[in-house]
Amino acid sequence: MNGTKALRARERLIFEHSSAGRVGYQLPHLEVPAADPAATLPAELLRGELADLPEVSEVDVVRHYTRLSKWNYSVDEGLYPLGSCTMKYNPRLNEELARLPGLAQLHPLQPDDQVQGALALMWQLEQALIAVTGMTRVTLQPAAGAHGELAGMLMIRKALRQRGDNRRKVLIPDSAHGTNPATAVFAGFDIVEIASTAQGTLDLAALRRQLDGGDVAALMITVPNTLGVFEPDIATASALLHEKGAFLYMDGANLNAFVGVAHPGKMGADALHINLHKTFSTPHGGGGPGAGPVAVSEALVPYLPVPMVERHGDRFVLSSDRPDSIGKVRGFYGNFGMLVRALAYIRSLGRDGLRGMAEGAVLNANYVRKGLEGSFKLAYDGPSMHEVVFDDTLQAATGIKNIDIAKRLLDYGFHPPTMSFPLIVHGALMIEPTESEGIEELDAFIAAMREIAREAKETPDLVKGAPYTTPVSRLDEVRAARQPILRWRRGAE
Repeated sequence: MNGTKALRARERLIFEHSSAGRVGYQLPHLEVPAADPAATLPAELLRGELADLPEVSEVDVVRHYTRLSKWNYSVDEGLYPLGSCTMKYNPRLNEELARLPGLAQLHPLQPDDQVQGALALMWQLEQALIAVTGMTRVTLQPAAGAHGELAGMLMIRKALRQRGDNRRKVLIPDSAHGTNPATAVFAGFDIVEIASTAQGTLDLAALRRQLDGGDVAALMITVPNTLGVFEPDIATASALLHEKGAFLYMDGANLNAFVGVAHPGKMGADALHINLHKTFSTPHGGGGPGAGPVAVSEALVPYLPVPMVERHGDRFVLSSDRPDSIGKVRGFYGNFGMLVRALAYIRSLGRDGLRGMAEGAVLNANYVRKGLEGSFKLAYDGPSMHEVVFDDTLQAATGIKNIDIAKRLLDYGFHPPTMSFPLIVHGALMIEPTESEGIEELDAFIAAMREIAREAKETPDLVKGAPYTTPVSRLDEVRAARQPILRWRRGAE
């Protein structure tokens, strides 16, 4: 490596670029006397000079952060196969629409008559989500999927209490998202885990046994589940629950697998959160904000959070006239920019386009599954929906684990899939290509994974030492978690 490449191989901290006396801006001399802050502000509110700030030029700053940005992998660069996360491409049109001044610069305290367009947009989005889900009403307030879960379970709790029923048991399959049991506990319930069948689906016999006790409040279940497998007995399960006076909470994190194909409402769902930031436009991996609206059946409509957007003729209002509501679950009315993106996505695709989105996601996942069968062990051999789960069993003979496969994949220019989840699959490799990807990208990913499988068999030490081409090589992850270095100090290593 020549000197220049060696210098660039490790981008220095912005503090290390500092050079005494260098500045990144230049302002003209004041034409008026400078104000004295001490004359107008209390001394305790004034800040002194900041020590150890980097002294850098504008060029230093731009080049530093541009180089850092090139270290990052993004969905604009290639396939982002994180299973269960739905890291699809962001349509740029939706981003532009969300930034329109008439939408982006609204104030949440403006009166209804000044924000009719925004209220109409939210009402239209609710109607679209009702059409997509087959449910009765939708609250747009929750700011993420887990937040939507909490809102849904609080509505179920309120419905039970309204009828004088103090049930506390919530059933959750062992393949569930980790937020499901956490949400149930937050909502004041006790959780009972149900083991999955050998096919990775809900065990109806186990469900019946739990329901016989008469104290089950709800079942929380993801459809398709976190193994990427559709729950074939979901309608039967909902009928059993309703017969015993219990509710069905459906985790809609994987709704993108059957949008336009099937209705959760017809499956018997009472509450369903919808990750707008996953299914309808913006991937949730960018750190937020998200949006997790909750669709409900007729039984839960009275308990929806306030306010709700209501239409009176050609006028829209935010109404809080809901005496049985669980109250507010979000300041103001959710993450409005995400609502704009979602409606733009839905309107641009239309009914046929949304169905095509789901079909494309399922097709791509099954294409990857077929391409990798034989190279990696398939955790469950049932039909795959939008994602497929392999594990590292075939590589274990030479001491290779899923983390080694993930690190080596970085050398081939791909982001790794979701690792070690679901928890019921040891050494899991969970892959969700989404509908965004064309066959060329899928073929390249499959080829890389097959090559790693060959390396794991023939040259396992090569895989164990990966990655080799990234700015930072393999770290001591235990030490990094327990002794993180979060702050730069002059003179420190």
